Amino acid sequence: MGNEAWLYYNTVEDETLRKEYQVRCSAIAVTGRTELLSTAERELTEALQAMTGHTPEVVHLRDRQIPSVIIGVLGSEDTGADLEVGAEAARIGDEGYIIRSMAGREGMADRIVVIGKSDRGALYGTFHLIRLMQMREPIHDLHIVETPANGLRMINQWDNMDGSIERGYAGKSIFYKNNGFVEDLTRIREYARLLSSVGINAISINNVNVHEEETKLITAVYENKLTKVADVFRAYGIQLFLSINFASPITVGGLPTADPLDPSVRHWWHERASSLYQAIPDFGGFLVKADSEFRPGPFTYGRDHADGANMLAEALAPHGGLVIWRCFVYNCLQDWRDRSTDRARAAYDHFMPLDGRFADNVILQIKNGPMDFQVREPVSPLFGGLRDTNQVLELQITQEYTGQQRHVCYLVPQWKEILDSETYAAGGGATVARIAKGATFNRPYGGMAAVSNIGDDACWTGHPLAQANLYGYGRLAWSPSLSAERITSEWIRLSLGSDPAVEEVVTSILMKSWGIYENYTAPLGVGWMVNPNHHYGPNVDGYEYSKWGTYHFADCRGIGVDRTIETGTGYTAQYHSPRREMYNSLESCPDELLLFFHHVPYTHVLHSGKTVIQHIYDSHFEGAEAAAALLEDWRSIKGKINEDYFELVASRLLEQREHAKEWRDIINTYFYRKSGIADLQNRLIY
Repeated sequence: MGNEAWLYYNTVEDETLRKEYQVRCSAIAVTGRTELLSTAERELTEALQAMTGHTPEVVHLRDRQIPSVIIGVLGSEDTGADLEVGAEAARIGDEGYIIRSMAGREGMADRIVVIGKSDRGALYGTFHLIRLMQMREPIHDLHIVETPANGLRMINQWDNMDGSIERGYAGKSIFYKNNGFVEDLTRIREYARLLSSVGINAISINNVNVHEEETKLITAVYENKLTKVADVFRAYGIQLFLSINFASPITVGGLPTADPLDPSVRHWWHERASSLYQAIPDFGGFLVKADSEFRPGPFTYGRDHADGANMLAEALAPHGGLVIWRCFVYNCLQDWRDRSTDRARAAYDHFMPLDGRFADNVILQIKNGPMDFQVREPVSPLFGGLRDTNQVLELQITQEYTGQQRHVCYLVPQWKEILDSETYAAGGGATVARIAKGATFNRPYGGMAAVSNIGDDACWTGHPLAQANLYGYGRLAWSPSLSAERITSEWIRLSLGSDPAVEEVVTSILMKSWGIYENYTAPLGVGWMVNPNHHYGPNVDGYEYSKWGTYHFADCRGIGVDRTIETGTGYTAQYHSPRREMYNSLESCPDELLLFFHHVPYTHVLHSGKTVIQHIYDSHFEGAEAAAALLEDWRSIKGKINEDYFELVASRLLEQREHAKEWRDIINTYFYRKSGIADLQNRLIY
């Protein structure tokens, strides 16, 4: 338990239900022999063997006397279901599927049809059927119609070829070792299974901060290795992408320049793209971090982001490839004395003037907030700002600023808030979810991308409960309308079994964890307050006098960043009304974001009725207390799950309990000494 993650297939305990699964899935028939359909057949066979103890017979499609699961593609062969699902076929996109239970008639046995518009859809439908059986749901009356909300559902690996992972908290890379690819691809195949089972269809396999050896990935040196890795992912419907170094024409091409308007540079990228597509015909394209945090880019040559992205897009377009261009661009050499420069403004200021100038096969990848994956920040105003540019929402599954998978911090509730956030870009209904998928402004491409949280640890994610974030991301990328509660229940039942007591306790732990982490860390949306570089643990002034633009401006009188139109940086003007006015006004700004938008006295009274300083004290005491209670809750299910799994989670929760106290005492002591204002409850503050 743990290494299988949510593809944990244990024997169905209920004999009646086990018999139902065995009888209704006694055989499998597949329409055609594509690689993805073969994968679907193999996955269903393995699941049924583990859950029922019975190996289904593989039969010909025309053999209709045996109760069977028919896996196929609409229109490919006579599934016996095309006519019956024909009207519903219009409701599913290229990757959608229909699952129907059909009663036998005219000499035909009962059957379950899993049918997609494509073989990829049929594979997703097969995983859905497996999920139902894992959750011990009946399968005699299925009528399911599913299609993904987002066209691109991507994972970004931040893996380096030396085997390290930037912001990785679960061991070493499963892809690389000693500046080369691993020889054994078994673990990569297992990862592909996990991703495909939740509908992920794209992956970039190297860090966006592309180092010397990784720069060579787009050259002939690595084509054979890349082809083998692409083969593994292709069998699960996942396209391979690479992060590229914008200066590659210089570093590996021998050219004197990487100017995107230079004909020799454009020609070089055309040749590289053609070579990659000869080796990997379904190669996805390039992910690019440029002119950000010392990465090379078009600014060197007096060009802009559209010039750089469009040059790459031109090289990829003949092959159907995409350029995914990150919007994480800001001045990372800021003078802390400068109050007029605001990192939060940067992405909007850089990219809004370029709206409409990007090629149709360019997608801008936008972080969920304007800063950097903090436990609380507002939604990036680029969502709702850009109208004529493809966009994807970037999330961070790996918990860089949310406990680094040593603390439990379940991010699905946070992501739900982001996706459901109304931008008012087109009146009502212009949520981040609708904008990101391309619906609001009718864009051809859109979707979601997220930074992976896996490594070679036995349980994949270091903290077993952190697997819920990876699962939840995949499910939300497929369907942003799913509730956090539904996703949580699914993950627990798939990963830990169907014991109601276990589900109740683990649901409570997960659903409370984001709020608990927020309480004992940085208050009221101010962010940061972490140790520089590694970002683990409290350090209130760790970044206060640095170049990174991550300030809280606390003094003896107050705290917070003035981002208002009248007296501050003007950042609030980047939002549409009425959100602009809500954030700009001290009276209407939500408490949880107050210090992100306003500098206020410690005695300022929140909507909650507390002063800012009392909120800081109370939230940190309450957060540390709640973190300690998580461990006690977990201990209540000892003996109900695998012992090794239990002990690993218990050890993580023990560390969290102690570390939450450290956060509590350092933050409270800092602000007590800064403000000189005592805690109304007279608790121990040092």
